[in-house]
This record gives sequence, structure tokens and C-alpha cells, in this order.
Amino acid sequence: MTLAPEHLTSAAPDESPGALRRSKRQGKAHGGGRTTAAQATDPGRDAAAILPGEPTGTVARLALALMPQRRLIVVLGIGMLVTGLVMRQQALAIVLMGAGLILTFFALFVTLVAQFHRKGSAGADAAIMGFVRDDIAPAAIADAEGQIIARNASCGTLAAPEKARTVAGLLADSFANPSAVLFRLQARAARAGTAREDIVTRRGQARLSAHRLPEGRFLWRIEEFATHAPGSGSHDIPLITVGRSNAILYMNEAARALIGHRPKALDAIFPVLPVVPGALQEVTAVGGYTQRLVVESGDSLGRRELLLLPPPGEVEPPATRGWDYFDELPVALLRLDAEGAILMTNRHAQELLGPMCVAGAALSDVMEGLGRSISDWLSEAAAGRPPPHSEFLRLRVPDRETYVQVTLKRIVEDGTPALIAVLSDATELKTLEAQFVQSQKMQAIGQLAGGVAHDFNNLLTAISGHCDLLLLRHDPGDPDYGDLVQINQNANRAAALVGQLLAFSRKQTLRPEKLDLRDTLAELTHLLNRLVGEKITLSLSHDPVLRPIRADKRQLEQVLMNLVVNARDAMPEGGEIRIVTESLRLRAPLQRDRATVTPGEYVSVKVMDSGQGIPADKLGKVFEPFYTTKRVGEGTGLGLSTAYGIIKQTGGFIFADSTPGEGSCFTLLFPVYVPPVEPVAPAEDSRQASGPRTYGVVLLVEDEAPVRAFASRALRLRGYTVLEAESAEDALRTLEDQKLQVDLFVTDVVMPGMDGPTWVREARKIRPDVRVVFVSGYAEETFSGTGDAFPNSVFLPKPFSLAELTETVQRQLH
Repeated sequence: MTLAPEHLTSAAPDESPGALRRSKRQGKAHGGGRTTAAQATDPGRDAAAILPGEPTGTVARLALALMPQRRLIVVLGIGMLVTGLVMRQQALAIVLMGAGLILTFFALFVTLVAQFHRKGSAGADAAIMGFVRDDIAPAAIADAEGQIIARNASCGTLAAPEKARTVAGLLADSFANPSAVLFRLQARAARAGTAREDIVTRRGQARLSAHRLPEGRFLWRIEEFATHAPGSGSHDIPLITVGRSNAILYMNEAARALIGHRPKALDAIFPVLPVVPGALQEVTAVGGYTQRLVVESGDSLGRRELLLLPPPGEVEPPATRGWDYFDELPVALLRLDAEGAILMTNRHAQELLGPMCVAGAALSDVMEGLGRSISDWLSEAAAGRPPPHSEFLRLRVPDRETYVQVTLKRIVEDGTPALIAVLSDATELKTLEAQFVQSQKMQAIGQLAGGVAHDFNNLLTAISGHCDLLLLRHDPGDPDYGDLVQINQNANRAAALVGQLLAFSRKQTLRPEKLDLRDTLAELTHLLNRLVGEKITLSLSHDPVLRPIRADKRQLEQVLMNLVVNARDAMPEGGEIRIVTESLRLRAPLQRDRATVTPGEYVSVKVMDSGQGIPADKLGKVFEPFYTTKRVGEGTGLGLSTAYGIIKQTGGFIFADSTPGEGSCFTLLFPVYVPPVEPVAPAEDSRQASGPRTYGVVLLVEDEAPVRAFASRALRLRGYTVLEAESAEDALRTLEDQKLQVDLFVTDVVMPGMDGPTWVREARKIRPDVRVVFVSGYAEETFSGTGDAFPNSVFLPKPFSLAELTETVQRQLH
């Protein structure tokens, strides 16, 4: 395709070939270009896509890369030929002459291949310009330095031919310092293939787009949008671009005409700061102070754009009436009557609110969330009673949660009060706020559960311990034996409930062990089959090569049973529940639900059902405590939050996926267990070979009197000498007697005054060889994570039985 000269103009080289490179540096120095609140978009296209005319072969790319060095290759080849001709050693001369010929022919080959592809690129340029030749929007092809190679006739409307040699020169008359915008767009286009951005120019609003072409060239296109009202002539909306520190970055011609000069800071225009969007404010104009309706928009770089509209109720020439610009303003605006009916909407409000935003609809039908009638709120605002302030409202959209921030401003038109509503999308802000509130709530629940569970564990220890003491004095044939067994069993059930409370704060005491999930699920299958009932089919599928994991078997079974029961309840008419295990190797970090799964080997357990599914707006809340999708009386909302706490404390991950009407899938990820290297066990000494030792002096430190009484009696029954102390301070005073021989400390961790680890650290300064048994209703990590090591110590969680206490003491003493 050939182009007529009047439509395809070759631009002469600029006096400085690095013009765009220098302008990039200048753009960075000036803090970047100006953009409007209309989004700077960057279509997510494949950056690796092959463009027309782009070299696709390895040889072609190599030839184009070596093209700038072809002269050096020729000189090197000729030099080798001449050296070979004059050299006397025949063998070396032949090698040099051969190498010289090869380099010379290689340079010729590179030149031919590069010329061939340049002709192809020129043909591609001609084809592209053929499409935009008669386009009313200016379009030009430029190289990576910004030098224009070809342009269409519409470029003449932007700049004179002597200026239109570079893209920066083409736009120099439209807005100041275009280099930053060009640099940003060219970088995104080079990466993604295409990019565009809406900008404010002296002529109005324009869309600048860049498209990547072969050999580092780009197609630039400028679409201008009219921002003038019909019949307004050359008048424009006063617009001011403001930086982070209220520095004025740009003023259009209308703003300059209104203010009369070009101030440097915002306080030179507004006598009263800060600027309140949607409100009438005094502006320092040429003829004195004037009232203007301020409309504000911002971008991610911290810049703001202020539009200074005339007061809507003020009588002005038709060329400057504010309503003429309503649809063109870069913020979402609604015009309401005093009762809340929508009178007028602009384009951005329709995009934000969706199809419900139509003239005649009531605002209360579109939004909700004040806790009182929106109509009353609007009536009070229209009457001018409350001061102007923003409200966060939720859109009535069934499939998602969308929030908007609404700022109202009262106006009067022809004696009738009305309202202007300035809207902004607050969904991300409300989401972050909800996450913060949820984290605060979780922390409060965790602290409450931990405190209650600690005290409850002390009571359970006393109950179950004294029950064990009574069982020692009663035979199975005794009439009271059955009652004592019932007390003991119910105490154990209460201990399991305390474990659920501690699971919220991830402070429950786990007893991890090496597990093979195939064996664990096989043992659990008979119980799960009874849970699901006859209408539901339960199937298991295992990876043939499944690595072991390390977890608490009892807690893991609780998690699996809870997931299966939830799947059963989601299928009241019957269905299928599938449990699938498989090995998983992550070679890169996995980002999922604000969690990052590090690379490594994992074992995956999926519990899938074909039930009703969970709606998308509720899926993110299923792990919250006391949140449930079941009806009242069918669930407490403790199951999934408990499962979440158990899995996270185990070191794993749990994720939920669901499609309404198709089913749900809960995925558990556990890191593969790698056993540590076991040290060589030392030879048994004579004390260990002599059998269990049933004597010794034990210092028992416990602030709860019932627990201390039970533990003291239990140890004395086993033949130990027990010294009791109700606090850490009493224990240290007891140890002041140097003649007193103590073999073991049994101490509570959390006590009033000095805690267990602190007093043990003090006592070991004078008695370093004494062994320790720490007991606590909290998890071991609550004191072992402080970084202080306690050699020759073990941890015994509450509640403990008589047998567990005596066996632990016996192991420590021997």
C-alpha cells in the first residue's frame, strides 16, 4: 500500500536525537504529568504476543542485534585477510585468511537480513498508516527516542510541522511538560503491548494511546473530547491541578482568567482551607472574592483536580451555567430533589451505581445503610439543618458488596431547595475497615477465650484430680464407682470444650505426631459414614505416594468431622461427599486469600460436596467465630473457626471455594514432615538400669489451692516428699535454706506476681541442676517463645490426671 505525500509525512531528524530521553528525565524531575480522575488504563494483554512485522526467528533477531556492529566485523575480517597475506607461516596464514573471509561474508549476511526486515517494517508502517490516513484523530509512528517517522494529516491541527518532529513537540502546544506522560505510556506499552491514559489539555480533555510496533517503534494516537457546553464558544471549566503539599501544578485558561494570575500554592486562591468538595467556597478572583462550587477528583499519585463551578442558583450567562457541564465532570454526581428523587445523573454516576441509577428513581431504592430513613436524612439536608458531612452507604446490589461515600450540598433553584450529591467509590476503604474491625474482634475473643480457658482448666484439674483420688479408694463393684466414672468422663468432655475455646486464639495445647493421612482417614471412615447418613455417599481417594505430616491426630479428626458434617448439612436431599488426598509441590509462592504459601512439598486434603454452595459475599466470613449460614438452632458458628485455628497452629493452611448451586470445596494444606536427625543416645547409667525411682523431694508451686491440694496428695501417695508454695515468692524463700535438698520443681506458669519461668530462672542461679515440670492451662508456646531456654524441663498441660502427673514427675526424676 502506498501513501500520498500529503497524508504520510516523513519527519526530519531532530537536532538532538535524544530529545525524548532528555524529556523523560525532565518529566521525572518535575514530578510527572497530569492525569484526570478518569482512570489511566493499561489493558492486560500478553506482553509476549508477536506483532506484525516483528522478527520471529533466531537468525533474524541476531542479525538485527548485530547490525550496529557490522562495520567493526568488516574491519576485523579485512584486517585478518591482510595479516594472512603478509604472514610467512603458511598454516597460520590460511587460518587467518579463512577467518577473515568468514567474518566479511557474515557481515554481508547480517546487512542483507537486516535490510530485508527493514523493508518489511516499512511495509508494516505503510499498512498501519493506511488505516489511520483519513482518521480525524492525530496519529503518528515514532521510534523509541520519540522521533516521528510518519504521521497523518490530522497531526497538523496539533502543532506546526517544524515542531511535530517528536511526539513531545507534537503535544507541546496542548499541555505543558508532556514528557512524563509519554514516558509512562511508552513504558507500559513496551511491556503490555498497548496503553492509554486520559489527560487534561489546554484544548479540553483528550485520550492519548500508545501501541507497540516492531523494532522498538510505537504508534501514538490522540483523541480529543469536547468539554465545552453547546454555544459556549471558547469558554472552559476552571480547572486546577494540585499536588500533595497543596502546590498548584497546572491551571487551564479558564482558571487563569478567573484568578487573574498563576499562583504557586492553593492558599493564594482559597482564603479558607481545607477545600471541602461539594461545598460553596470563597475564591480570590480578579474582581474580588466570589463563590464557587468545588468538585474534586484525585488519582493514586496523590494529585487532585479541582473544578470551580459557578453556584447552581446564580443567574449567569448561558455560556457558564454549571448544569451544562454536568455530564462531563470527572466525578460521580447526582442532582436530587428535597424528597430524594433523582433528577439528573452524569456519566460517572451511572458507571458507579449501575442500571438502578436513572432519573425518577428514589435514592433509598438505590442505597441503604444509614440505620434510619434515607428520605429523612435528605429532607434534613435540604432544609439546611445538619452541617454538611459525608455518609457511607451500601448499594442495593445482590451479588456483591459495594459502598459509596455520599456528600450532600444544598442548593436553591427558582426558590425550590434541591441537593447535589457527590459520590465516590468507598468499597476498598470499607473492606479495609471491616478487616481491621474483624482483627480487633478476633483479638478480643482470643484474649477472652484464653483467660476463661485458663481458669476453667484449673477447675477441671481439681475436679478430675480429686475424682482420680476417689477412684483409687473404690473398686468397680462399689455402688459409687459408676458415679465417679461419670464425673471423670464429663470432666474430660469439658476439657475438650475448653480446647475449642483456645482454638480461637490458637493457644490450645497440641500433641503433634507423625501421621499417615491414609491410615488416619481409614480409621475415621466408619465414624464419618455414620455421620453422613443413608442419603449421602462418602468416597475417599488417595494419592498412591503420600508423604507423612506432623499434626495432632485428635484435633485433625475434629477438623475433618466438622467439614464432613457441614457438607452433609449443605445437601438435605442427598448427594456425594468426596475426600481427596494428594501430594503437592510448589515451586513458587502461592498467593491466596491474603495468605502466602511458601514453596515446598505439601500434602493436600480436599473435602468436596455437591450441595447448595455458599454465596460469594458470605464466603469470606465462614471462618469468623459465631458466623454461620445455617438457620437458628442448627449451628453455633464455632466449627469452621475452630478448624481454622487448629490448622493454622499446626502450620498448615485452609482455603474455601464455592459456587452457589454447584457445591463447595475446602482445601487443607499441610507441610510434609521431615524427621530431624536423631542424636546418638548415651549409654544408660546405673540409676536408670536400677528401675523407677519412687522417692525424692518435690517443690510444688501452684496458686490455685484445689489444684495444689490434689497434686500434693497424688505425689505423696507415690512416695515423694512434697514441699508446697502458693506463690513464686514463697518458693524462693523456701529455697533460701541451703541445707534443703530439692530434686524437682513442679510449678505453674501463670501466677500472680512473679510467674513460673521467672522464679525458676532465679532459683537455678543457686541450684542449676534441679529439673523442672511446668504446668499451665495455656499452650507451651506462650512461654517457650520468649527465647529463654530451660534445659532439663518438660511441659504438662492442664487439665492433667493423677496418672499423667505422677508419670511426668517420675520421668523427670529418672
